[in-house]
Amino acid sequence: MIGTPIPILRSFDEARTRAFYLDLLGFETMFEHRFEPGLPLYLGVRRDDCVLHLSEHHGDCAPGAAVRVPVDDVVGFAAALRARHDGNARPGEPRQTPWGTLEITLTDPASNRLTFYSPASGTEAA
Repeated sequence: MIGTPIPILRSFDEARTRAFYLDLLGFETMFEHRFEPGLPLYLGVRRDDCVLHLSEHHGDCAPGAAVRVPVDDVVGFAAALRARHDGNARPGEPRQTPWGTLEITLTDPASNRLTFYSPASGTEAA
């Protein structure tokens, strides 16, 4: 059996990272770790079945990663994000792709791209 992977995304600014993932996207903190005060943060967040790790540690990962996250209703998800009136991330309407999904992509403060998607009406998408 192979389990579900947990992406590790680079972060640089703790306050902006928390604002993006916790306040805007609605994730909750699972854990936080520092080897000692003042050292880089390693943060685990979760929303429903989506688990991400965010690391300030050089060498854990590179900024600019891309992650695809399935959601039940990307249209409703995007509307809920827009209603939060975040000044740094305001998704537009989801766009339909040639491969049968509706998608929005948001870029976090470390330039990681999160694409939230659901199947377009009448299609199955991966």
